Amino acid sequence: HRKLLCKEFRQERNHQIVLGFDTGHLMMEPIGGMPKLDHAIKAGLLLGWISLHSGDLVGGCGFDARFRNFLKPGRGMPYFTRFQHFTAGLEYRTEETNFTLGLAELNSRLQRRALVVLFTEFVDTISAELLIESLQLMTRRHVVVFVTMRDPLLTHAHAAPPDDFFHAAEAVIADDFLRERSIVLERAARLGVHCLDVPVQEISAALLNRYLLIKQRGLL
Repeated sequence: HRKLLCKEFRQERNHQIVLGFDTGHLMMEPIGGMPKLDHAIKAGLLLGWISLHSGDLVGGCGFDARFRNFLKPGRGMPYFTRFQHFTAGLEYRTEETNFTLGLAELNSRLQRRALVVLFTEFVDTISAELLIESLQLMTRRHVVVFVTMRDPLLTHAHAAPPDDFFHAAEAVIADDFLRERSIVLERAARLGVHCLDVPVQEISAALLNRYLLIKQRGLL
């Protein structure tokens, strides 16, 4: 037609982004002088701001032994203030997290497909068994990102030269924990869960990159 034609492609908007925060006793453990829950909230706030700015809806929940907090996904930059108030209301708990109850309740409250980002922690394969079962149910309806924080003390103990018996025993124990951790993460990945196990200083960037990758591939 002797006319210049141009197609402009934009990423799809109006997706639901739900950030789930484990507020149980394992998230009270400090890394770098700050509890794991605080690191998770910091990364969650950044992702929430970026998601709202991109035109998506953002909500959240907090649970441990009980399902305690829920913010219905909403849109628009003014909604970020509500999301900030929601994260400010999350409290540390000394109770063990009930993943079956927490994730089932969250699943029942989400009416349509969403990107669910779960900030949590686990110790070994036994304690993570119910977590894996709950993640499997979530992946049937939603895209799930499983976020854990790598403990630098554990990594250091595993990599340090065994100069004496104490350090050798410490390295063996650290190796057992890291091996069981990798088993759980591999099982979750086989279910289709996006797993992020990174140092706390890298968690925000890694989470944001994974969010952009999921949207770029059209997985939502």
